[in-house]
Amino acid sequence: MRRRLNFGFSLLILFLVIAALKVQPARADPLAQIPTGTILTVTGTPSGPVVTVKLDLDLPSVNVRSGPNTIYDKVGVLLIGQKAAAKGRSAGGDWILIEYPGTAGGLAWVYTPNVNVSPGDLKIVEPPPTTTPLYTVTIDPTMAAQFIVTLVPTRLATYTPPPPLVVPTYASETGSPGKGGVPMGMLIIALAAIGLFLGLFALTQGR
Repeated sequence: MRRRLNFGFSLLILFLVIAALKVQPARADPLAQIPTGTILTVTGTPSGPVVTVKLDLDLPSVNVRSGPNTIYDKVGVLLIGQKAAAKGRSAGGDWILIEYPGTAGGLAWVYTPNVNVSPGDLKIVEPPPTTTPLYTVTIDPTMAAQFIVTLVPTRLATYTPPPPLVVPTYASETGSPGKGGVPMGMLIIALAAIGLFLGLFALTQGR
């Protein structure tokens, strides 16, 4: 009788243990379903060679043109540090063709010294034709002739040298010669001495 009770008690305990293992507490957060398909991602990094506007420029942006020259129209700008996919280059390498949405064909040109180009092979692209002006500037020859001044050559006067200038010369006089080549001063002194002598002689005879 005791063996049957022990066996039944053992079966009860084994049943309770099995029941406890099968019962699990409910999870508060449901498991999210993991998708099995491919999810498309959008990235802003262009593939292939890339141009980046230089950061050391003194301008806030660089011009983007419809062709590889300043004679082409300006179609937009690239900001400092902005990137764009490079699609080609000009024959001299001075301009680079980039992807630029909103323009004809989605392509435009940027000046090479204003950007840094990542390594890659860029093919040479022929530039598009330049825009033809709506009218051609013509010049009226009759009106242009009014502004043409024809200089009539004139004969210059001949130069005749003047006659040579004659400068008179004067002989220097050291003294006026007297009679017999005696100087006038000595003659006057001699006459004064004779007169004085005659006066004294007459004075002595009168006494």
